[in-house]
Parts: sequence; C-alpha cells; structure tokens
Amino acid sequence: MTRALDYLYILATILLTTYGQLILKWRIGKFGAMPQAPLEKLRFLVLLLLDPLIFSGFFAAFLASLAWMAAMTKFDLSQAYPFMSLNFAIVLCLSIWFLGEPFSGPKLAGVALIMLGTVVAARG
Repeated sequence: MTRALDYLYILATILLTTYGQLILKWRIGKFGAMPQAPLEKLRFLVLLLLDPLIFSGFFAAFLASLAWMAAMTKFDLSQAYPFMSLNFAIVLCLSIWFLGEPFSGPKLAGVALIMLGTVVAARG
C-alpha cells in the first residue's frame, strides 16, 4: 500500500502542473494581446503578475516542484518521468473543454502515441 501512496506525489505533480498551465492560458487570454511599446509591455506583465489567479498558477507550479522533489525520493527518474507526459494528454483534453481550443485527428493521434509511449516506458 505504501508504494501506491508514493504515486500520489507524481499525481500531485501532474495535477498541479495541469492547473497552472490552464489557469495561466485562461487568465492571460482575458488580458488580450501584449502591447508593442516597451513600457506598455512592462505594465502589461506587471498587471498579469498581480492577477490573483495567475499568481495561483505560479504557486501551483511551485507546489508541483515540491511534489516532484518528494517523488524523486521514492522513484528513479527513469521510472517517474514518463508519467509527466500525461500532462500533454490532460492539458489537451481540458483545453478543448475548458478553453474551447480546436480538436483534430492529428492531435488525437499524437496524444494516443504519447499515452502508448508512457505505458511502454513505465513498464520498461
């Protein structure tokens, strides 16, 4: 049972990373395009950093890093790292559902290959 609990560190890393990516894209999209003028770019980036939800995305990335460090105490890197590719599949699915991004056959094929590779690498 303890080994199964060790996988929670990897799961936390995946979920926190996914949250961070989705929340950043969603909130940044609400701010519009980055201005061209250098000072306006700086102002725009500062406003992004001050947004509480964007900050939560950065905080999620920090927590994901802590969870990953904990996972590294339990697994070989070559065993744990293939699971990180699940981020691609999860982010793709949720970006289609949550952000309304387009879906295509090539994206489905790519994610299927990633998932197959993850299974093969994790068992190897």
